[in-house]
Amino acid sequence: MAQRELLHGLTPHDAEYLLGLGTRIILPRGTVLFRLGGQADCLYIVERGHLALTLPMQVLGREQNILIEERHPGQTLGWSALIPPHKFTLTATAPFDAEVLALDRQALLQYFTADPAVGYVVTRNVAEMTRVIERVIQDAPDHWLWAHRRWRTRPSQGEDAAELAPVYPAQPHLTRRLRRRIRAARAGAA
Repeated sequence: MAQRELLHGLTPHDAEYLLGLGTRIILPRGTVLFRLGGQADCLYIVERGHLALTLPMQVLGREQNILIEERHPGQTLGWSALIPPHKFTLTATAPFDAEVLALDRQALLQYFTADPAVGYVVTRNVAEMTRVIERVIQDAPDHWLWAHRRWRTRPSQGEDAAELAPVYPAQPHLTRRLRRRIRAARAGAA
């Protein structure tokens, strides 16, 4: 098993306990783990296979799921479970058979309350994962903003509920560059 990025810096005992809170989920090829805008009740660690994180966009007049990045064994996805408003910001699909460990948000928060040092380490690790994305945004804000203007979910409540993000024609060369920048930034953070 690849090193799990979420557990970096935890003692073996704390890492084992945290993993024990999880539930293994087998994802047959083509299974959608979560959808953009869905309630983020779990954080996931890829155990086997990989998951594609996509964003719906209009391409030649049709909505298509455009690949933003992939998550591989040891990597975390669904950080939105720990970050309000707890809504997924991409769609995760298993292009091939995969397995993930689902960590329930409430179970994690109870553990973090009981052991704040573990909560601090995990939070720091999530911050590091998001820092990589922030670096990509700083290096190429036009690419990132271009991709994220295409979110097509309407918030279910609150003052943003009346707004629906516009959909623009896709520019595939920008998503390829964006994926390359994310991979390069992740490699530089390792």
